[in-house]
Amino acid sequence: MNSSSDFLGRLARGLLRVLLGVAATIFLLSLLVASLVVVLAMSLWSLITGRKPAPVVMFQQFRQAQQRYASGVFRGAAGGDVVDVQATEVREGQAPAQPTAQGGPITRLDR
Repeated sequence: MNSSSDFLGRLARGLLRVLLGVAATIFLLSLLVASLVVVLAMSLWSLITGRKPAPVVMFQQFRQAQQRYASGVFRGAAGGDVVDVQATEVREGQAPAQPTAQGGPITRLDR
């Protein structure tokens, strides 16, 4: 009786493995079909409206920002002169220091 129960146990485990494998395959195939349907629907919608899909636009903006920052050009950076300034500490209750005369350590640029 022991050998027959072992055989039935192995058979049940084998059938369960096959059943779970088939279920996983069906799930993955249905996920693939659903994603293809969504891509086709977005493509048709973009053709009808004449606009690019939002994910495409978003990734293009990311790529442009990456290229701009990789080249060292930042949007807010000034392209002109670089001016070194001398830092001073300002404490509460203390009046701010007056700017020095033209040609001193702190100069003002007039454009």
